[in-house]
Amino acid sequence: MYLPYCVYVLKSLRDGKNYTGFSSNLEERINDHNNGGTKSTAERRPLKLIYCEFHISKADAKRRERYFKSTDGKRTLKYILRDFLKNS
Repeated sequence: MYLPYCVYVLKSLRDGKNYTGFSSNLEERINDHNNGGTKSTAERRPLKLIYCEFHISKADAKRRERYFKSTDGKRTLKYILRDFLKNS
């Protein structure tokens, strides 16, 4: 089954902060971030992919992205990534 939409979290190796986004082409989108093509992350490069989840529906992926940007969603991500965050 092809899952075309991705919600992803990037970690800035410069400031340690996370960036959550949505894309239908994850590899291209990460390259865009790391090449300075995204205004919101250009000064935070380099960026490392630390989480992604794929969805069949664009609407579901965008809803999940909005959730991860909320206070509850950030808390959920910390819980999901607790081992990674502890070791990085």
